[in-house]
Amino acid sequence: MIVQAHRLHPQLSVQQLCDLFAVSRSWYYEQLNHLPDEEELALRDEIERIILEFPGYGYRRVTRALHRQGQFVNHKRVLRIMREESLLCHLKKRFVVKTTDSHHRLPVYPNALAGMQLERLDQAWVADITYIRLNNAFVYLACLLDAFSRRCVGWHLSHEMTTSLPLAALRQAVLARHPGSGLIHHSDRGVQYASQAYVEQLKQIGAVISMSDVDNPYDNAKAESFFKTLKQEEVYLKDYQSFADAQANLMVFIEKVYNVKRLHSSLGYLPPVEFEALYTSLPRS
Repeated sequence: MIVQAHRLHPQLSVQQLCDLFAVSRSWYYEQLNHLPDEEELALRDEIERIILEFPGYGYRRVTRALHRQGQFVNHKRVLRIMREESLLCHLKKRFVVKTTDSHHRLPVYPNALAGMQLERLDQAWVADITYIRLNNAFVYLACLLDAFSRRCVGWHLSHEMTTSLPLAALRQAVLARHPGSGLIHHSDRGVQYASQAYVEQLKQIGAVISMSDVDNPYDNAKAESFFKTLKQEEVYLKDYQSFADAQANLMVFIEKVYNVKRLHSSLGYLPPVEFEALYTSLPRS
């Protein structure tokens, strides 16, 4: 701190600074010998900038982000700097609100995704619902992800967790993607996804309906992973004052950060939109 103070106030002499901070001149000069060089300072600044934009990034994603900018720094060095600057993410898990009611008499469907090798866009979508806490209430978010690219292709926020919630997300996704017949739609066995209105909408677009097996927490892992990212990198960092506030912030995160900028390890550290563009540009045999 004393060295930073000297940089900010060069008019002060070394002795004045030492008197101000109650340290010896020998201690001050020892600190000078341990100062990072200009390259190290620039790297620290860039790492901090990345963390400010993507608060949930660990050192591996930060390293990849630096590589994409042409800074080929070792991940161990990034980890050291992030530890020294207290930039490592340590978000705690919040309480959980149950969003799945599978105790109903509506028809359910077998898991069509189990063991499947995904090879193209709009081959399969995964759907799920989560809660978002406001100051004095809960609201509910339904999302659909392309299982191949991890892109969020449809989402909707609502005060109520009724069939209209995921149905609105589904209609948004259909309008945006125009999937062909045979699309696999995978969800849990919740009453919203098993409802007649939702199933009919899926049948109209020729979708293959797929549902998770009973009590298998890994069956819809991609949707769960998306919600974990959304909670840790957006929801838990904000204090939404109203429904409109939550909706506006979620729109920015989903459509301008998660889909467009955030690096995904499962996609070779590319954002979903960039991964889809790369996939589309590849020649087909």
